[in-house]
Amino acid sequence: KRIAPIDRPAAMAAEAVCVGVRVRPFNDREKEKGAVLCIDMEGPTTKIWKADETDSKDAKPTTFTFDESFWSHDGFEDDDGYSRPQPGSKYADQAYVFETFGKRVLDNAWAGYHCCLFAYGQTGAGKSYSMVGYGKNKGIVPISCEEIFQRINKNENPSLRFEIVISVVEIYNEVVQDLLVLPETRPRKGLDIRESKMLGIYIEKVEKRPVDSYEAIEQAIEEATNHRTVGSTLMNATSSRAHTVTCIEFKQV
Repeated sequence: KRIAPIDRPAAMAAEAVCVGVRVRPFNDREKEKGAVLCIDMEGPTTKIWKADETDSKDAKPTTFTFDESFWSHDGFEDDDGYSRPQPGSKYADQAYVFETFGKRVLDNAWAGYHCCLFAYGQTGAGKSYSMVGYGKNKGIVPISCEEIFQRINKNENPSLRFEIVISVVEIYNEVVQDLLVLPETRPRKGLDIRESKMLGIYIEKVEKRPVDSYEAIEQAIEEATNHRTVGSTLMNATSSRAHTVTCIEFKQV
């Protein structure tokens, strides 16, 4: 049974770092090689067994505790293109991951704090799926963007005005490139990272595209995704081979 996210009191709202882990289904390569499932999750707890001890009743797992452990290995079914939990399963779908982690980031950003959501893992671990998703399985970034405009549309204060711009860059071979610019028109040396007392750390000459709807953000992210550096690896045939950073600047003026 899936454990609901912990309701935190207002005094704990000023949290600094929260960590969650997620396990995905086996991919085709792993299935062909007869991969063995050696991990289990329940609530915030992750248990890992040695691969050669998974059938042993006496084997003791190594246990880790995070803010949340998302079980997405099995227990799901197709619902018109969306992977939703089967009745009674502990499968963490995209909506649950957003409600648990993504909404927390969005709420803090709405309150005026700088926020960062960082996805870490080896090639093929499922970072892009959790962050961006595909088809009806939208990830944290597009769901957050959609909710930003839903909240703006609910605003009834005529004196409040909101400005939103998006930029998307990738870091590949220690070079920063703008993914909203066509590859053939980018500077070969990439973009420079600067620091100032007023702006802090920033990327010089990066394109910041104004957006007025979720659809505009979705179009920008899709455009940037198509401009990523892609190369086949042994682990993932469509690996981006780069670190992608999506920055959404949200201002209340």
